[in-house]
Amino acid sequence: MTILKMKDEYLSDCVSPDPRRHVRYSFTSAVKVHLSGSSTSIQGRTSDVSREGCFVDTTSSFPVGSSVTLRLTKDNGTFEAGGEVVYSLSGMGMGVKFVGVPAEQLATLEKWIAELNGEASAEPALPASSEQSRAQAIDENTEYDVLSELLIELVKKGVLSNEKGKEMLQKLNCQQQAKSSLFLV
Repeated sequence: MTILKMKDEYLSDCVSPDPRRHVRYSFTSAVKVHLSGSSTSIQGRTSDVSREGCFVDTTSSFPVGSSVTLRLTKDNGTFEAGGEVVYSLSGMGMGVKFVGVPAEQLATLEKWIAELNGEASAEPALPASSEQSRAQAIDENTEYDVLSELLIELVKKGVLSNEKGKEMLQKLNCQQQAKSSLFLV
């Protein structure tokens, strides 16, 4: 499996049309994915979300077809739902389709999506001392997103091998996860 399969939006000329019914939005949140019927959990972060599912950036992933429960945490909100792993990229992450989303959880997800597409305003402004931390976190997430996209484009153009691109993305993911954990303390 190549690194190019990680993000479908970069492959419009390489693969069949995207089968998704809902628009995906760039969305960063902490996520914990628990494998149903076991005690195994994986922590990571989302890179995009739609009403139907999300992509979980993580160096470990569950196999396609795995039944999972996930918890996304963003600011003061939490979204919990069942899911199914619909694609899995070793060392990169996994695409998870939401399954059986309770109505109260769907309301949280729809609120987040409304904020992402400009239909609703975000949470009230944070106190001035938190504004700088939040701005720094946003800058770092933007930097991460840009670097991820750049690496994928370099692989797509043949400048980097799939193996080297995957290695560099893993390092970037680890660094981003370490930074994210600092903000959670």
